[in-house]
Amino acid sequence: MQKQNGFTLIELVVVIIILGILAVTAAPKFINLQSDARASALQGVKGAIQGANGLVFAKAALAGDERASAAAGTDVNIGTDAAPINVKTIYGYLIAKEADFSKAMDVNFALSTATDAEKAAADWIIEESGTSAIIHQVGAPNDSNTCQVTYEQADASNVPTYTIVDTGC
Repeated sequence: MQKQNGFTLIELVVVIIILGILAVTAAPKFINLQSDARASALQGVKGAIQGANGLVFAKAALAGDERASAAAGTDVNIGTDAAPINVKTIYGYLIAKEADFSKAMDVNFALSTATDAEKAAADWIIEESGTSAIIHQVGAPNDSNTCQVTYEQADASNVPTYTIVDTGC
């Protein structure tokens, strides 16, 4: 008689148990990928705002408007002379308004008061509130303000501040 080669039932059961233990310990890491992606997107939009603000401030300084403090903002051309793009600034930095963020950045924003169709066509929702703007991603949970970037515009003694809350993404 020839000896049969193969796995015993006990060996197969042990392997299945080990694979089950690995799946249970590894699954939470893969389930949380969407939350991690949203938190990274918040970091990206914060960086985009900071980069745009740096360029806007440079243009404002070249125009001599880096100290302009009109409450409604001061127009600064960030385009060219042939194709001007004016954004409103205060102390050389962007004011907290959707229109100016959209002009200064290559990002598709919609106001929080926009229609559902306008929000669906946008990448980010922005809520204007005086001298601050709250930005969150379309489709991200934001019921309790837990997945957002808050932009506080500059004032006489402070540069703009950016605060990320990514605890509930």
